[in-house]
Amino acid sequence: MANNKLLTNEKQANIGNFLVGRLLPIKEKRQVGPFTFIDHMGPAEIGPNKYMDVDQHPHIGLSTLTYLFEGEIEHKDSIGSEVIVKKGDVGFMTAGSGVSHTERTPKALRDGKTYPVHGYQIWVALPKELEEMNPEFHFVQNHELPSKETEELKIIVAAGEGFGMKSPLKVHSPLFMVDVLARKDTELNIRNKVEGEIAFVIVKGRLTNEGQEIEAGQMLISTTENECKVQLKQGTQLLLFGGEPLPEQRFLSWNFVSSNKDRLKQAQKDWEEKKFPKVASDNTYIPFPTWK
Repeated sequence: MANNKLLTNEKQANIGNFLVGRLLPIKEKRQVGPFTFIDHMGPAEIGPNKYMDVDQHPHIGLSTLTYLFEGEIEHKDSIGSEVIVKKGDVGFMTAGSGVSHTERTPKALRDGKTYPVHGYQIWVALPKELEEMNPEFHFVQNHELPSKETEELKIIVAAGEGFGMKSPLKVHSPLFMVDVLARKDTELNIRNKVEGEIAFVIVKGRLTNEGQEIEAGQMLISTTENECKVQLKQGTQLLLFGGEPLPEQRFLSWNFVSSNKDRLKQAQKDWEEKKFPKVASDNTYIPFPTWK
């Protein structure tokens, strides 16, 4: 592996009855383009005694992106948004100056049966001039996303621009999130297809880079200038993340992202004093962690 590339493994973390694999941030790399946090959920089963129930919690200074390969998640927020994100949909909540939300297994799936859930939850930092923008929520269904299919590959642009396509999702800086499926053993050439920093997240299967095999649960980070081609085995699925890095450093504190550390302290104080907007008809509350 060349010195200008970085290979990392998922690290386990707990969220609301689930173990997730955390891919970003890591010690060696805090962001890839504007992407500052990536959690891999599942593959797992939900069932009678195990549902996703992430109670009301806050965000500032970022957009959260939900993308599923299997299952459904009910999103509710303090803007008034209520939507069920399903396979291949993109849910995109921009917190800006402050928002609260919940993420739960929909009522329709709480019927005593078991269902699969598998996907990614991602944070995208906002440009400095938009960190305090009014909160927004945007939702794009899978059939609205642009895609290309060949004998070798199926490519879907979920967010931003790449491979000559542009997602209808409203984003706030130059970025890309691309879903790639290899129909047979093939080569993926990214030259002039996406721009900026890039992370190859292996969802299933494996790719080969400079003779090294990279498998599901791993992430390869590079720049589009240094990485042009990777070899994919049949059935391999990737998510490509990245874009132009933001010029200022970003700081994280629990669910908050900001270019200003004092703003993070204020957000903590506001949450502890219950000054954030609330999700309608939801009195749940996740306290600010004492270990922070």
